[in-house]
Amino acid sequence: MKGKITLLVGGAVGYVLGTRAGRERYEQIKSQAQSLWGNPKVQEKASQAQDLAKEKGPEMGQKVADAASGAAGQAKDKMTGGSSDSTGSASTAPYPTSASTGTGYPPSPTAG
Repeated sequence: MKGKITLLVGGAVGYVLGTRAGRERYEQIKSQAQSLWGNPKVQEKASQAQDLAKEKGPEMGQKVADAASGAAGQAKDKMTGGSSDSTGSASTAPYPTSASTGTGYPPSPTAG
């Protein structure tokens, strides 16, 4: 019980001290970030990165789309238990259809 009270008191003291210094420190960090962002070297590198993204974006987008399509096909094959045929369609039943039940699931152990 003493540990819980100590934790609560410590948290309350930390909160009060943090809020007193919080706004001043926030403004300090904000002004430093703004001056860094305004630096000509930083702006030059940001512009270079933006140009590179514009140049390589369509190529990378196509690679991502191809990879996603391949992964989706593999996942579908795993879920259906088979591979796609030449038309791209795969078996939809997860198990062979049981002739006795017609449910698409394996027959139960008690089924005749």
